[in-house]
Amino acid sequence: MASLSVRSDTFEDGQILPAAQRGAATGPGGKDESPPLAWSGAPAGTRSYAVTAFDPDAPGHGFWHWAVLDLPATATSLPAGAGARHGGGLPLGAFQLRNDGGSAGYLGAAPPKGHGPHRYVFTVYALNVENSGLDAGASPAKLEAKLGPHILARASLTGIYERH
Repeated sequence: MASLSVRSDTFEDGQILPAAQRGAATGPGGKDESPPLAWSGAPAGTRSYAVTAFDPDAPGHGFWHWAVLDLPATATSLPAGAGARHGGGLPLGAFQLRNDGGSAGYLGAAPPKGHGPHRYVFTVYALNVENSGLDAGASPAKLEAKLGPHILARASLTGIYERH
């Protein structure tokens, strides 16, 4: 698979998620604010991007915190807060799926107290299609299967958070 890289100005890969990216109910500073993300190195033929945030350590089969689809090929970043429920920080044509909490937009990190550290994996997918063929009612759990044949490259950035 082609090379793609992703970074954030607020945390490094494998480091603790800043308070703003945590759930509002987790304590001081929790804002349910999506982090700023920037990516580069998309391969030729990239026609759109998708961005997801997934907690593979959540009880059950993990927890989808965010999914953005149909980002234009000209996009190389998302500002902090782009994942607001109203989606106002997204480029024209992009949209968000419902997270596993049942609402559109980014839902901050909020692992169960005492459950140990959880990984929050932010992934950017470079796709060879302009439109994902999904709508806002689609389940994030089905996203990778639907996009799988269209992924040219992907890159992930992982933040860590634990509630004591």
